[in-house]
Amino acid sequence: MKVIALEGPSYAGKSTAVRHLRRQGYEDRAYIADCYVKQIGHRDAVPPARTASAAEQIAAFETFMAVEEERVRTALAAAKPFVILDRSVDTLLAHAHALDALFGYAVQHRLRDRLQVLPYLCPDRTLYFDVPAEALALRRKTAGHTVAEPDYFLHEPAFLTHTCDYFHARAQPPVSREVTVLPADTSRDDIAHAVEALVSFWMR
Repeated sequence: MKVIALEGPSYAGKSTAVRHLRRQGYEDRAYIADCYVKQIGHRDAVPPARTASAAEQIAAFETFMAVEEERVRTALAAAKPFVILDRSVDTLLAHAHALDALFGYAVQHRLRDRLQVLPYLCPDRTLYFDVPAEALALRRKTAGHTVAEPDYFLHEPAFLTHTCDYFHARAQPPVSREVTVLPADTSRDDIAHAVEALVSFWMR
């Protein structure tokens, strides 16, 4: 079973790419998993992006890893040769990496230790959607989400820089065995077709 993960900031185009892959029939050969947030039944149960303490960040990780455990069970039951993930455990570690850098939580090593005993899908290939902050802000505005951009933590410049560094700088290597960066500042349709081309190649 080969695992392919799509990663990148909020509004980068990952969900659009996943919908495109489904329309093109990729579920015939692959179990395709939506992002963690979409797999949590109640919005109030979704942990906050900006946690208030190290303990809260660890609790958020455990919540998302419960979703990951269900992903593992579903992937194994599907018994398909490929898995395509909208976000993987590297999302959780990248998020923790950013909060460690911003607020000094120092939880990254504890979360990596937890991965030694928790079930998860380890990506063989990760496609990271690289999008400038200004393009993300425009997409969010176009989507009709009106909360002022400085109040949207996932698009704060420092947070974006640190999460991007997790995949690029590799001071602490991602779980994924290989990361490919996709410039994703074009239209979402163009991004979706670029993703399809790469996924199709990797699924040969």
